[in-house]
Amino acid sequence: MNIWNPFMSQLSLSILNDVPVSDTVQRYLSTDLKMCIGGQFFAASSGETIDVFEPSSGELLARIPAADKHDIDKAVTAAQAGFKVWSSMLPYERQQIILKFADLIECHADDFAMLESLDNGKSVEIARHVDVESTIKFFRYMAGWATKIEGTTQTVSVPGLHSTYTKKVPIGVVGAIVPWNFPLSMAAWKIAPALATGCSIILKPAENTSLTALLLAEIGIEAGLPTGVLNVVTGLGNVAGSALTSHSGINKIAFTGSTPVGKMIGKAAMENVTRVSLELGGKSPVIVFNDADIEKAAQGAASAIFFNHGQVCVAGSRLYVQSGIYEQFIQRVSEIANDMTLTHGMDSKIDMGPLISRVQQERVQDFIKTGIEEGARLLAGGCDWQGAGYFVKPTVFADTHHEMTIVREEIFGPVLVAQSFDTLEEVIELANDTPFGLAASIWSDNIKLVHQMIDSLEVGIVWVNTHHLVDASMPFGGVKQSGFGREQGKEQLDLFLETKTVWINYND
Repeated sequence: MNIWNPFMSQLSLSILNDVPVSDTVQRYLSTDLKMCIGGQFFAASSGETIDVFEPSSGELLARIPAADKHDIDKAVTAAQAGFKVWSSMLPYERQQIILKFADLIECHADDFAMLESLDNGKSVEIARHVDVESTIKFFRYMAGWATKIEGTTQTVSVPGLHSTYTKKVPIGVVGAIVPWNFPLSMAAWKIAPALATGCSIILKPAENTSLTALLLAEIGIEAGLPTGVLNVVTGLGNVAGSALTSHSGINKIAFTGSTPVGKMIGKAAMENVTRVSLELGGKSPVIVFNDADIEKAAQGAASAIFFNHGQVCVAGSRLYVQSGIYEQFIQRVSEIANDMTLTHGMDSKIDMGPLISRVQQERVQDFIKTGIEEGARLLAGGCDWQGAGYFVKPTVFADTHHEMTIVREEIFGPVLVAQSFDTLEEVIELANDTPFGLAASIWSDNIKLVHQMIDSLEVGIVWVNTHHLVDASMPFGGVKQSGFGREQGKEQLDLFLETKTVWINYND
């Protein structure tokens, strides 16, 4: 199937001068990319496009269609038709297609990794062994659930002879919006469970990072997905995203992103009483007790905030260290930060890459300036990056308190704010003193203390002596303003299914 314009204008990036590039990747470095609707690839109906920039250099990476309401209408029509076909297929048939989808992703693993690195700025090695590998595993995990969706039988307290049971049925057309920090993984977290439950889907990736989503659409066609089951529509959030979330033909909205945008999406969904799940922001605490292994915990705390350049919803951005080891600990974390190498994702020496955009770089730098102005002690980093690209140095603030802006707000960058505590009761109060409730990590070998903390923390995820671990079988999500609903695991299936109750009367 020839879905690409053979005369498309291709781009050349300076960071790829000495890097082998596959034909697949080269096709995506283009000013003439198309989005996928109903199994075919189109420009936006308006002809408008969006420039996408490579974060480490600021060079033009690609140009994608800027969809509007007309394109969303077209995608909804295609998805509704696709749903009728896909939901009527045998579960085993759906399972086999999803497994083939996973196999094809694996065949293109290096292509996905390079596109993810170029689009997002992260290390190509991290993209290959974390983002791509987890995507393959997640598709295969969800494929297995396609044949295991079940209802229940009930014994009811109604006189006479009745048979009663429930059926789980696919919810319909899913509208999914995903962020730019883990473009491929987040797309997989929406696509795979939708397919496993028999739903069709319209995915709107972030306008900064749409390339791997478009490759997924291409591969989905090759895997054998019926026309209209997987649609990828690129565009701006306030245009294409808004049209998607307010469309009456959408049966369920799945969103991952910031809390303010999540609130707007929730309000729009309620106009049509559309089912909605929201995986939103965080300000996750990392809590280190006096008995912790200082080197292990310091490395863990640094990874918790600097992994993926701090652009992680569960980033351990608030550090609480018990007073007995506070100074030693924050000095060690600062040393780790100062030793990190900032460079582009193709460089094997990379410890941390750039932020996603100039706007995000300036936003994070403004927070750093605010932290200094509010009196926090700067131990590492700062906002004095010199050179090309959207880099921000890994930054550590000490002696912070909860009245500071940098402690209260989600920065979504490599900025760690630290303070000391004395007692268990004190740190529980500090950790929970936030509108967010996504994740936390505890660093201690005191099992009694650890379990007290686990029970007391108002979060959806708790890690002990580690941070950032995820698995396809383990639910992921938060409480409070970090959203509702769970992704991954068996629990995610319910977000894409409705329960149908059946009564059969056998009385004469």
